[in-house]
Amino acid sequence: MKDLDHIIDFWTKELERYTIIQLRLKPSPHSWSLGQLYIHLLNDTNYYIEQIKICVSADHNSAEEMAPAAKTMLLNNEFPDAVIEGAPSNALIPQPGNKEQLSIGLVRLKEEIKEVERLISQTQYRGKTQHPGLQYFSAEEWYRFAGMHFRHHLRQKKRIDDFLKSASAQ
Repeated sequence: MKDLDHIIDFWTKELERYTIIQLRLKPSPHSWSLGQLYIHLLNDTNYYIEQIKICVSADHNSAEEMAPAAKTMLLNNEFPDAVIEGAPSNALIPQPGNKEQLSIGLVRLKEEIKEVERLISQTQYRGKTQHPGLQYFSAEEWYRFAGMHFRHHLRQKKRIDDFLKSASAQ
């Protein structure tokens, strides 16, 4: 369970490296800035936490299965090494208002993660909730998925970092 905690620590430490201007720079008009990527990670992980809380509160959907692609991802403990087209709503992710907003969001996220770790370890329920594209996940699977999601976006972060280095060299 420490994987998610460590990856959030990594993203928190990395945030210190950037100015708000860097966080808002977009490599292209149709891509995210690093700040938008942080907001995406915060929003999605908060959604996963909500799903975990539902799963640990009842046995609803406990017999349901995840999609084969999800089984493979969880077995490999990572997303496929590919650029994944997200939901259309991803285009609407706002730029961060300031760097502190992201920092506070990460601190709150860590607090929530500690709470759901406790809930997962103490629950008697084995409920599942439906992922929008991968069928049904248990609390533990949502938790693992959250860590995988953060790690998946390390590739995108590297592409944005490369863009920022080239932009500052000009």
